[in-house]
Amino acid sequence: MDNWFIVLNVIVFIGLLGILLYMQKKHVSYAKRVFTGMGIGVALGIILQAIYGEGSEILNDTLSWYSIVGSGYIRFLMLIVIPLVMFSIIRAIINLKETKQLGKIAAWVIGVLITTTLIAAIVGIGSALVFDLSAEQIEAGQAEAERGASLEERFESMADQTTPQRIIEFIPNNIFLDMTGQRPTSVIAVVIFSVLVGVATLGVSRKQPEQAEAFTNLINAIFAIVMRIVTLILRLTPFGVLALMTNMVASTDFDGIIQLGKFVIASYVALVVMFIIHLLIISGFKLNPITFVKKILPVLGFAFTSRSSAGTIPLNIAAQKSALGVDDGSANMSASFGATMGQNACAGIYPAMLAIMIAPTVDINPLSPEFLIQLVLITAISSFGVAGVGGGATFAAIIVLSSMGLPVALAGLLITIEPLIDMGRTAVNVNGSMVSGTVTSKVLGYLDEGKYNDKKAVVESTDI
Repeated sequence: MDNWFIVLNVIVFIGLLGILLYMQKKHVSYAKRVFTGMGIGVALGIILQAIYGEGSEILNDTLSWYSIVGSGYIRFLMLIVIPLVMFSIIRAIINLKETKQLGKIAAWVIGVLITTTLIAAIVGIGSALVFDLSAEQIEAGQAEAERGASLEERFESMADQTTPQRIIEFIPNNIFLDMTGQRPTSVIAVVIFSVLVGVATLGVSRKQPEQAEAFTNLINAIFAIVMRIVTLILRLTPFGVLALMTNMVASTDFDGIIQLGKFVIASYVALVVMFIIHLLIISGFKLNPITFVKKILPVLGFAFTSRSSAGTIPLNIAAQKSALGVDDGSANMSASFGATMGQNACAGIYPAMLAIMIAPTVDINPLSPEFLIQLVLITAISSFGVAGVGGGATFAAIIVLSSMGLPVALAGLLITIEPLIDMGRTAVNVNGSMVSGTVTSKVLGYLDEGKYNDKKAVVESTDI
């Protein structure tokens, strides 16, 4: 009998996918289809959990079928990340003509990412203090205790690695390994390799122009094919969002959210404040923040649903170039770097909030100026090398808490609400990377402000 319910649930899901397909055939805008998928996913997830109950066998089996679409879409995106980053950056550098432009772009992108992460740490501290958060207020159940033990084990494996050593991990020693994405810093390693290839091509063009021209033509041809693959994958976004949101909502522990509601509210207040700061930065560079938000909403919607900064890279780059008028170099570097360093929410807000919560449990005054200054600086420095996938925030928290001499196991107390908060964190991370790209392009004079202000220049899966 249970199998029939599962079959019925799958049929309903296919029918909902059909609605999105119909909207696509009717040329409904990309943004509307993405948010329609998100809305349907929320409704379906709530209905499924209400009917079958959280953790039931029928619900779990149903969601495993739904994940073919959701997880399958994420895998397609991850498939194209490395080729997209590699050939986009090589092509962008070849078109720069001068290597000194490359240094300026990298410096501005990294500078904005780290500076905003420092600001985010301050925002996280402020939110934790305003809401008077404390780890002592949270009861630990079996799941939380197991998570805490797991974090302790993970910390032991990381304890001997210093910040300089983590930075060294960015430098590739086997580019073929990094092209498989096997390391947390693989994306940055591919960026570094691509930069070397691009710079080498510029050097060859001065001494052996014919060889350089042949290589440039090859790169342009491969880039065109890669972008076509990106287009095909991004057309699946509304369907992937529907599946991902359904799975997330249907498997959410709402009782846990209610118990930890204070932390959830404090987290989202901090995320909203950081988002507003991003818009103030955009406004400070004489760009319309409302226009910025309207044009990146589909990207933020996917980031919110997928909880993967790395998986959002293709859509991030496409939006910066097609909708915001950001140049190739700034768009590619900000999206790539932003998925591995300077994540405002995962590596800034979250670790800072946890540190403030945990400090009183070991008799440390969280209001001490020495403690606060140390926390902000360590949070900013530790934001290098945080993987842009689910679990990145936990990695960042372990680094910061251990560097501050705080017990990392207490971070496991928030396991029940981790997915809910991680959605907002990922959206803010991606928004921060897009801000860095836009600001860099504007400062260096590469931004196409005509395209930025053009209401018709938006992200569309059919014209990327």
